[in-house]
Amino acid sequence: MKNKKIYKCRRIKTIGGVLVKMRCRPPTVALLLIAFFMFAFITIPFETANGSVDSARAALEKWVETRRIISKEKLEFELAKEMLSERIELLGREIETVRKKNSEIEASITEADKKRAEMFEENEKLKKASTTLSATVIELETRTKELLKKLPDPIRGRVKPLSQRLSENQEDTKLSLGERFQNIIGILNEVNKFNGEISVVSEVHGLPDGNHVEATSLYIGIGQSYFVNGNCDKAGLGIASQDGWIWRPANEHAAAIAKAIAILKNETAAAFVQLPIEIQ
Repeated sequence: MKNKKIYKCRRIKTIGGVLVKMRCRPPTVALLLIAFFMFAFITIPFETANGSVDSARAALEKWVETRRIISKEKLEFELAKEMLSERIELLGREIETVRKKNSEIEASITEADKKRAEMFEENEKLKKASTTLSATVIELETRTKELLKKLPDPIRGRVKPLSQRLSENQEDTKLSLGERFQNIIGILNEVNKFNGEISVVSEVHGLPDGNHVEATSLYIGIGQSYFVNGNCDKAGLGIASQDGWIWRPANEHAAAIAKAIAILKNETAAAFVQLPIEIQ
Protein backbone atom coordinates (compact mmCIF):
# COMPACT_ATOMS: atom_id res chain seq x y z
CA MET A 1 0.00 0.00 0.00
CA LYS A 2 1.48 3.31 -1.09
CA ASN A 3 1.83 6.05 1.45
CA LYS A 4 -0.34 9.02 0.72
CA LYS A 5 1.46 12.32 1.23
CA ILE A 6 -0.39 15.02 2.99
CA TYR A 7 0.75 18.66 2.40
CA LYS A 8 0.10 21.73 4.51
CA CYS A 9 -1.28 24.57 2.49
CA ARG A 10 -0.29 28.17 3.24
CA ARG A 11 -2.47 30.24 5.55
CA ILE A 12 -5.19 31.97 3.52
CA LYS A 13 -7.12 35.01 4.78
CA THR A 14 -10.78 34.38 3.93
CA ILE A 15 -13.44 37.00 3.33
CA GLY A 16 -14.65 36.63 6.88
CA GLY A 17 -11.17 37.50 8.15
CA VAL A 18 -10.58 34.01 9.65
CA LEU A 19 -7.27 32.21 9.16
CA VAL A 20 -7.77 28.58 8.19
CA LYS A 21 -5.53 25.63 7.36
CA MET A 22 -6.29 23.13 4.68
CA ARG A 23 -4.86 19.69 3.94
CA CYS A 24 -4.66 18.81 0.31
CA ARG A 25 -2.89 16.67 -2.11
CA PRO A 26 -0.28 18.35 -4.24
CA PRO A 27 -2.34 20.23 -6.84
CA THR A 28 -0.91 21.25 -10.09
CA VAL A 29 -0.16 24.88 -10.82
CA ALA A 30 -2.97 25.02 -13.34
CA LEU A 31 -5.61 23.81 -10.86
CA LEU A 32 -4.46 26.36 -8.28
CA LEU A 33 -4.67 29.19 -10.81
CA ILE A 34 -8.15 28.06 -11.96
CA ALA A 35 -9.38 27.95 -8.36
CA PHE A 36 -7.89 31.32 -7.70
CA PHE A 37 -9.47 32.86 -10.81
CA MET A 38 -12.83 31.37 -9.87
CA PHE A 39 -12.58 32.88 -6.44
CA ALA A 40 -11.59 36.21 -7.92
CA PHE A 41 -14.50 36.17 -10.38
CA ILE A 42 -16.95 35.38 -7.62
CA THR A 43 -15.79 38.29 -5.42
CA ILE A 44 -15.49 40.86 -8.18
CA PRO A 45 -18.80 42.53 -9.11
CA PHE A 46 -19.84 42.27 -12.67
CA GLU A 47 -20.48 45.46 -14.67
CA THR A 48 -22.74 43.65 -17.10
CA ALA A 49 -24.54 40.37 -17.31
CA ASN A 50 -21.74 38.78 -19.37
CA GLY A 51 -19.09 40.15 -16.96
CA SER A 52 -16.05 42.14 -17.83
CA VAL A 53 -12.89 40.19 -18.33
CA ASP A 54 -10.83 43.33 -18.54
CA SER A 55 -12.18 44.67 -15.25
CA ALA A 56 -11.58 41.31 -13.59
CA ARG A 57 -8.06 41.20 -14.96
CA ALA A 58 -7.34 44.73 -13.79
CA ALA A 59 -8.78 44.01 -10.37
CA LEU A 60 -6.72 40.84 -10.15
CA GLU A 61 -3.57 42.68 -11.13
CA LYS A 62 -4.27 45.32 -8.52
CA TRP A 63 -4.85 42.63 -5.93
CA VAL A 64 -1.63 40.83 -6.88
CA GLU A 65 0.26 44.13 -6.83
CA THR A 66 -1.27 44.96 -3.44
CA ARG A 67 -0.24 41.56 -2.07
CA ARG A 68 3.25 42.05 -3.46
CA ILE A 69 3.54 45.44 -1.84
CA ILE A 70 2.19 44.07 1.43
CA SER A 71 4.67 41.17 1.34
CA LYS A 72 7.51 43.54 0.51
CA GLU A 73 6.58 45.93 3.30
CA LYS A 74 6.11 43.02 5.69
CA LEU A 75 9.55 41.72 4.79
CA GLU A 76 11.05 45.17 5.15
CA PHE A 77 9.25 45.55 8.46
CA GLU A 78 10.63 42.24 9.72
CA LEU A 79 14.14 43.24 8.61
CA ALA A 80 13.78 46.67 10.21
CA LYS A 81 12.41 45.06 13.36
CA GLU A 82 15.36 42.65 13.51
CA MET A 83 17.85 45.47 12.93
CA LEU A 84 16.12 47.59 15.55
CA SER A 85 16.21 44.69 18.03
CA GLU A 86 19.92 44.21 17.38
CA ARG A 87 20.46 47.94 17.75
CA ILE A 88 18.54 47.98 21.02
CA GLU A 89 20.59 45.03 22.27
CA LEU A 90 23.81 46.77 21.25
CA LEU A 91 22.72 49.98 22.94
CA GLY A 92 21.84 47.95 26.04
CA ARG A 93 25.34 46.51 26.15
CA GLU A 94 26.84 49.95 25.61
CA ILE A 95 24.70 51.37 28.40
CA GLU A 96 25.84 48.56 30.70
CA THR A 97 29.46 49.25 29.76
CA VAL A 98 29.00 52.97 30.45
CA ARG A 99 27.39 52.19 33.80
CA LYS A 100 30.27 49.90 34.70
CA LYS A 101 32.79 52.57 33.74
CA ASN A 102 30.85 55.16 35.72
CA SER A 103 30.96 52.87 38.74
CA GLU A 104 34.70 52.45 38.30
CA ILE A 105 35.16 56.22 37.90
CA GLU A 106 33.09 56.89 41.01
CA ALA A 107 35.16 54.35 42.93
CA SER A 108 38.32 55.96 41.59
CA ILE A 109 37.07 59.42 42.56
CA THR A 110 36.26 58.15 46.04
CA GLU A 111 39.74 56.65 46.35
CA ALA A 112 41.29 59.88 45.01
CA ASP A 113 39.31 61.93 47.54
CA LYS A 114 40.50 59.59 50.28
CA LYS A 115 44.14 59.92 49.21
CA ARG A 116 43.77 63.67 48.87
CA ALA A 117 42.44 63.85 52.41
CA GLU A 118 45.34 61.72 53.61
CA MET A 119 47.83 63.90 51.71
CA PHE A 120 46.24 67.04 53.13
CA GLU A 121 46.53 65.62 56.63
CA GLU A 122 50.13 64.61 55.97
CA ASN A 123 50.85 68.08 54.58
CA GLU A 124 49.49 69.67 57.74
CA LYS A 125 51.75 67.42 59.82
CA LEU A 126 54.72 68.35 57.65
CA LYS A 127 53.91 72.04 58.05
CA LYS A 128 53.89 71.66 61.81
CA ALA A 129 57.11 69.65 61.68
CA SER A 130 58.65 72.26 59.37
CA THR A 131 57.75 75.01 61.82
CA THR A 132 59.36 73.05 64.63
CA LEU A 133 62.46 72.26 62.56
CA SER A 134 62.73 75.88 61.45
CA ALA A 135 62.80 77.02 65.07
CA THR A 136 65.35 74.30 65.87
CA VAL A 137 67.70 75.19 63.01
CA ILE A 138 67.56 78.88 63.95
CA GLU A 139 68.58 78.02 67.49
CA LEU A 140 71.39 75.72 66.26
CA GLU A 141 72.69 78.35 63.84
CA THR A 142 72.76 80.92 66.63
CA ARG A 143 74.64 78.59 68.98
CA THR A 144 77.03 77.54 66.22
CA LYS A 145 77.89 81.17 65.49
CA GLU A 146 78.56 81.77 69.18
CA LEU A 147 80.78 78.68 69.24
CA LEU A 148 82.75 79.82 66.18
CA LYS A 149 83.61 83.10 67.92
CA LYS A 150 85.34 81.16 70.71
CA LEU A 151 87.37 78.85 68.45
CA PRO A 152 91.03 79.35 67.51
CA ASP A 153 92.00 80.55 64.05
CA PRO A 154 93.07 77.16 62.59
CA ILE A 155 89.68 75.51 63.01
CA ARG A 156 87.80 78.67 62.08
CA GLY A 157 89.72 78.76 58.81
CA ARG A 158 88.99 75.08 58.20
CA VAL A 159 85.21 75.52 58.53
CA LYS A 160 85.04 78.92 56.85
CA PRO A 161 83.46 77.57 53.59
CA LEU A 162 80.63 76.17 55.71
CA SER A 163 80.34 78.98 58.23
CA GLN A 164 79.94 81.51 55.41
CA ARG A 165 76.71 79.75 54.44
CA LEU A 166 75.14 80.37 57.83
CA SER A 167 72.24 82.74 57.33
CA GLU A 168 72.69 86.29 58.50
CA ASN A 169 68.95 86.86 58.33
CA GLN A 170 67.59 83.57 59.63
CA GLU A 171 64.00 84.49 58.88
CA ASP A 172 64.73 85.30 55.23
CA THR A 173 67.10 82.83 53.59
CA LYS A 174 67.14 81.00 50.25
CA LEU A 175 68.64 77.87 51.79
CA SER A 176 66.34 74.98 52.55
CA LEU A 177 66.07 73.47 56.00
CA GLY A 178 68.06 70.46 54.82
CA GLU A 179 70.95 72.62 53.56
CA ARG A 180 71.02 74.62 56.78
CA PHE A 181 71.15 71.45 58.87
CA GLN A 182 73.94 70.10 56.65
CA ASN A 183 75.99 73.26 57.23
CA ILE A 184 75.61 72.98 60.98
CA ILE A 185 76.46 69.28 61.00
CA GLY A 186 79.48 69.87 58.76
CA ILE A 187 80.83 72.60 61.05
CA LEU A 188 80.29 70.57 64.22
CA ASN A 189 81.93 67.50 62.67
CA GLU A 190 85.07 69.48 61.81
CA VAL A 191 85.14 71.09 65.26
CA ASN A 192 84.77 67.71 66.92
CA LYS A 193 87.55 66.28 64.75
CA PHE A 194 89.87 69.17 65.60
CA ASN A 195 89.03 68.82 69.28
CA GLY A 196 90.28 65.22 69.23
CA GLU A 197 93.66 66.12 67.72
CA ILE A 198 96.90 67.74 68.83
CA SER A 199 97.86 70.16 66.09
CA VAL A 200 101.07 72.06 65.40
CA VAL A 201 100.82 75.09 63.09
CA SER A 202 102.91 78.15 62.21
CA GLU A 203 101.30 81.48 63.05
CA VAL A 204 101.99 85.15 63.66
CA HIS A 205 101.13 86.27 67.17
CA GLY A 206 100.75 89.73 68.64
CA LEU A 207 102.68 90.64 71.76
CA PRO A 208 101.57 92.87 74.63
CA ASP A 209 103.95 95.61 73.46
CA GLY A 210 102.18 95.75 70.07
CA ASN A 211 104.81 93.87 68.14
CA HIS A 212 104.22 90.64 66.24
CA VAL A 213 106.30 87.53 66.17
CA GLU A 214 106.40 84.42 64.02
CA ALA A 215 105.83 81.42 66.20
CA THR A 216 104.88 77.75 66.25
CA SER A 217 101.58 76.99 67.96
CA LEU A 218 100.53 73.81 69.69
CA TYR A 219 96.78 73.18 69.98
CA ILE A 220 95.38 70.52 72.27
CA GLY A 221 91.95 70.33 70.74
CA ILE A 222 89.94 73.44 71.50
CA GLY A 223 90.75 73.31 75.19
CA GLN A 224 94.25 74.69 75.39
CA SER A 225 97.03 76.02 73.16
CA TYR A 226 100.61 77.27 73.37
CA PHE A 227 103.07 79.13 71.16
CA VAL A 228 106.77 79.81 71.20
CA ASN A 229 108.97 81.79 68.83
CA GLY A 230 112.14 80.56 67.19
CA ASN A 231 114.42 82.10 69.83
CA CYS A 232 112.40 80.48 72.63
CA ASP A 233 112.17 83.80 74.44
CA LYS A 234 108.59 84.59 73.60
CA ALA A 235 105.79 82.21 74.51
CA GLY A 236 102.12 82.32 75.21
CA LEU A 237 99.14 80.38 76.50
CA GLY A 238 95.86 80.36 74.55
CA ILE A 239 92.36 79.63 75.84
CA ALA A 240 88.77 80.16 74.71
CA SER A 241 86.73 83.06 76.05
CA GLN A 242 83.44 84.80 75.35
CA ASP A 243 85.34 87.33 73.23
CA GLY A 244 87.16 84.67 71.21
CA TRP A 245 90.47 82.83 71.50
CA ILE A 246 92.81 84.88 73.66
CA TRP A 247 96.55 84.59 74.22
CA ARG A 248 98.37 85.37 77.44
CA PRO A 249 102.12 85.76 77.85
CA ALA A 250 103.91 82.67 79.23
CA ASN A 251 107.56 83.43 78.49
CA GLU A 252 108.69 81.45 81.53
CA HIS A 253 107.35 78.29 79.88
CA ALA A 254 108.96 78.91 76.50
CA ALA A 255 111.52 76.07 76.85
CA ALA A 256 108.91 73.50 77.91
CA ILE A 257 106.58 74.52 75.09
CA ALA A 258 109.43 74.30 72.55
CA LYS A 259 110.35 70.81 73.82
CA ALA A 260 106.73 69.58 73.53
CA ILE A 261 106.52 70.88 69.97
CA ALA A 262 109.85 69.20 69.09
CA ILE A 263 108.54 65.87 70.43
CA LEU A 264 105.35 66.15 68.34
CA LYS A 265 107.44 66.94 65.27
CA ASN A 266 109.66 63.89 65.96
CA GLU A 267 112.68 66.16 66.36
CA THR A 268 113.54 64.76 69.81
CA ALA A 269 112.85 61.70 71.89
CA ALA A 270 109.55 61.39 73.69
CA ALA A 271 109.57 62.58 77.30
CA PHE A 272 107.25 63.90 79.96
CA VAL A 273 106.83 67.67 79.62
CA GLN A 274 105.06 69.75 82.19
CA LEU A 275 102.96 72.54 80.65
CA PRO A 276 100.72 75.11 82.30
CA ILE A 277 96.99 74.55 82.04
CA GLU A 278 94.27 77.09 82.69
CA ILE A 279 90.75 75.81 83.36
CA GLN A 280 87.74 78.08 83.38
